[in-house]
Amino acid sequence: MALITASFSAVLRSRAPRWRALLAGLLALTIGAGPVVAANQSVQGAKKEEVAGGYDTDAPSAILIDGESGSVLFEKNADELRPPSSMLKLMTAELVFHLLAKGEIKPTDEYKISEYAWRRGGAPAGNSTMFAEIHSKVAVEDLLKGAIVQSGNDSCIALAEGIAGSEPAFVERMTKRAREIGLTQSTFANSNGLPDPGNKMTVRELGRLARHIIRTYPDDYKLFSEKEFTWNKIRQTNRNPLLNAFNGADGLKTGYTKEGGYGLVGSAVQNGMRLIVVVNGIDDIDDRAAEVKKLLEWGFRNFESRPLFAAQATVGYARVFGGEKRYVGLTPIEPVRVMVRKNGSDKLLARIVYTGPVAAPVEAGHRIGVVRVWRGPNLAVEVPLQAAEANPVGSTMRRAMDGAGELVIGVFRAGFAKL
Repeated sequence: MALITASFSAVLRSRAPRWRALLAGLLALTIGAGPVVAANQSVQGAKKEEVAGGYDTDAPSAILIDGESGSVLFEKNADELRPPSSMLKLMTAELVFHLLAKGEIKPTDEYKISEYAWRRGGAPAGNSTMFAEIHSKVAVEDLLKGAIVQSGNDSCIALAEGIAGSEPAFVERMTKRAREIGLTQSTFANSNGLPDPGNKMTVRELGRLARHIIRTYPDDYKLFSEKEFTWNKIRQTNRNPLLNAFNGADGLKTGYTKEGGYGLVGSAVQNGMRLIVVVNGIDDIDDRAAEVKKLLEWGFRNFESRPLFAAQATVGYARVFGGEKRYVGLTPIEPVRVMVRKNGSDKLLARIVYTGPVAAPVEAGHRIGVVRVWRGPNLAVEVPLQAAEANPVGSTMRRAMDGAGELVIGVFRAGFAKL
């Protein structure tokens, strides 16, 4: 088995609809990871203006993505692990939303504020808190508001202890859940983002987490736009500066620690288009708000969403070993869209990547690799692919011929690897 990539490219011009025919027509098949590596190298070696599309930010780490497609409009050190500070609370919220959706917990369930939650995250700690009283019982729905609107560290600890019995046990569940939704690099040491060397996230994964929350829990997501919450007769306003300063902003979370600097995960909708922005590592609180606003303004001003492939469109073929047919069509499991410049042209490069040949039998709908679309040197979007139709086991002769072919290809591949 080998990693197989099929590459096809075209220039997408803002007012030239024939790009789709060009994209489908320019197809080349290669075996091995070479083309993907080459694309990554081109990003690392490109000038800043080329990588960022003529835009830059003072934020040490930043990313701007389209909320619908996940298409990346801008990135800077997007895969650099940094302390997420209170932005880590998004992972705590996601797990709670998930458990509520499953019916494992209810909004009205009440959890006790332990002495540890009170001392570590409550009023005595001197950091962001819900001001929940020690030994009091607070409903899940109120603890969520405390964690999201007030950034309460005590709220998060109470949720963790109430759900899992202890904060370390909850962190284990957080990590497991993070891997399930595709966060492969994030690590957690607590439920709230208080300083700990074990808390590390990238802005790319924070953006991916934000998009997942928005798309998966639309009703729960409304909590992020609440501008104030009062508990224990103490009124606190939402710490997100975008909510009052940027048109269409409705989330999500700020963060600050001395170790991590100032960060923010934000989202806004204008003219039906949602953008998600993440910055981290900024030295000044005012600079954080300014950089986030500039990124969003730049994105809304310069980009628009364009369809590439419909959900049922055949975008390529995968080699099948031992099947009735030598190939099976591949279709995206969801429509493939990419953000492109409103003016000018963007060069798009799409790659189908899968491990093959795929062994027969192949069932219709079976997941087979992904299609990755590059806009210039930047990976813009990645969508999973599935088999368009079934391909049952072929005849004995077909399997023998495929085996002989793979033997020859294997010898060729081994010889090529030694060069």
